Amino acid sequence: MASSTGLLLLLLPPLLSIQARAEGTADQEAVVCAGTACYTAHWHKLSAEDAQLHCSKKGGNLATVKSEEEAWHIQGALTQLLLLGAPLQESKIKFWIGLQREKGTCSDSSLPLRGFSWLGDGEDSQYSNWYKEVKNTCINRRCVSLILDLSVPGLASSLSKWADGPCGNSGFPGSNIQGFVCKFSFKGMCRPLTLGGPGQVNYTTPFQATSSSLQAVPFASVASVACEDGDEGRQHYFLCKEKAPSEFDWDSSGPLCVSPKFSCDFNNGGCQQDCFEGGDGSFRCGCRPGFRLLDDLVSCASRNPCSSSPCGGEATCVPGSLGTDFTCRCPPGYKLDLTQRNCVDVDECQDAPCAQDCVNTPGSFRCECWVGFEPGGPEEGACVDVDECAPGHSPCSQSCTNTEGAFYCSCEEGYELAGEDGTQCLDVDECEVQQGGLCDSLCFNTEGSFRCGCLPGWELDPNGVSCTGGPTSLGPPTGSPLGEDTGDGEGGLQSSATVSRPSGDNPEGTTMVVPSNRRPSFPARVPISLPPPEMLAPSATPGVWMEPSTHHPTATTGHRESEGEDFTAKQSDQGTDGQQLLLFYILGTVVAILLLLALALGLLVCRKRRAKREEKKQQPQSAADSYAWVPERAESRATENPYSPTPGTDC
Repeated sequence: MASSTGLLLLLLPPLLSIQARAEGTADQEAVVCAGTACYTAHWHKLSAEDAQLHCSKKGGNLATVKSEEEAWHIQGALTQLLLLGAPLQESKIKFWIGLQREKGTCSDSSLPLRGFSWLGDGEDSQYSNWYKEVKNTCINRRCVSLILDLSVPGLASSLSKWADGPCGNSGFPGSNIQGFVCKFSFKGMCRPLTLGGPGQVNYTTPFQATSSSLQAVPFASVASVACEDGDEGRQHYFLCKEKAPSEFDWDSSGPLCVSPKFSCDFNNGGCQQDCFEGGDGSFRCGCRPGFRLLDDLVSCASRNPCSSSPCGGEATCVPGSLGTDFTCRCPPGYKLDLTQRNCVDVDECQDAPCAQDCVNTPGSFRCECWVGFEPGGPEEGACVDVDECAPGHSPCSQSCTNTEGAFYCSCEEGYELAGEDGTQCLDVDECEVQQGGLCDSLCFNTEGSFRCGCLPGWELDPNGVSCTGGPTSLGPPTGSPLGEDTGDGEGGLQSSATVSRPSGDNPEGTTMVVPSNRRPSFPARVPISLPPPEMLAPSATPGVWMEPSTHHPTATTGHRESEGEDFTAKQSDQGTDGQQLLLFYILGTVVAILLLLALALGLLVCRKRRAKREEKKQQPQSAADSYAWVPERAESRATENPYSPTPGTDC
């Protein structure tokens, strides 16, 4: 490509000096065929929609540029079009290609095509060659064109950039739009015909393009051969046909336009490899060792039919026994497609080879297990249950029960499940849930359970629930809030032992007691959620607290009597501690009051002193303070006679 385009660069400067040509140049087109597609470049100012209509009428679409190789083919067509001559009034000209984005579709800078798609198949591609970042808009239809900068040297050796813009209309095709590029796809190509003597070959393609310089001729094209020597004025026509699957050739045999005058001297007699002359001016074509002459008596092919790599993809070519045919074979996990030349993946998961999930992969597959299972077992692809409750791996805070592919958590009595995942246990406040119905008087919540207590002057019954008036009862309390700790004096609160929930129909995670039939007359039952009663001030009355017990509150009469004796024995020890604690409370209160009085007295004294200073400052000064005493004269210093009838004389 580089060598051929170098020659084209030498021809471009004279063309750039031409400013205009006749209107007939609008019908000119350049054709390049390679692989399985042909590309045509056209001079014509049309909108993108009209350009696509022009291509579709001939069986194609606006060109796709999905790879760099395809971009070079299109660049070659554009270079040929420039050599044909056209109006070159602008330094930058544009040609429509088949990349468009519909109205309502927004651009996406993270994708190579920026949200655009190719006409025809609509498949995305990884190759892109943007001139600048596309305009971020969703409200208009946008189309892409190729930019040819004629002011830049080396046009044929550099690929044209992409630019997006409005798709234009019939009246205004678009800014600097001078033409468009079409693409036509075919199932195969024939090689160009070679002449054994002077003559001219013209190819007419199925899309009505005519050329004499195609490097590959599309299937179903017609070749017109006109020989110049010996058979003047007569033309021969040949058709590109499919002689075998994926094998395309002309329906001709022997060299064309052969002449005894030239023999093998002209174009090697039209032979692909060797040309052998006869004594009478005739000649024939031959092949080198390892090759064989094909049916056209001109072309050569390897004796190994696999030398041309007829099998594609993962397929492997296996030559036949006679060396004239071959077969394609696929590796495990693949099978031949309809052409018998390529391999396609086999979906093994259709046969359900796995116990649970099957994931197909190219040429193979893999088995996966559901959540809660892991690979294992004697059979391939088998899954075994994962024990989430195994020691050291349990997600539950208390009890964990493993199930098939899962697990669930449970809590002990006095707790309930909590948390978003249901694996944590939260203490149940029985006193709040039952609203005082568990105890006759006071209820204290504890971790996983609760305790009952009594108001001052009442004794807790051995059943741990009811309160009774004992012989040492002093009556209802005075001045103490309900349920508040009142110290060590008589009439303090009484609490029972933790009461366990009896087994039966009670829901899990709660605690229950059996209410007593004896209900003394005292204030209503009050549920209190406090620390365990042993942390509060015990009562000085007999029967303050009960030690925790595991038996049910309801028991036999004899058993209650034995409990009463133990209960009375503990009351005396706890009463002494209660009196000492009450004394500490009283002393602390007195000290606090004295400190407050001292502080108040100090503030009062300070305020009085400040008031006296301000009053002294505001008193008016005496008039005598502005004068000074003067010493008296000597005459006036004489002592007057107090007995003189006339003041100031001695007589």
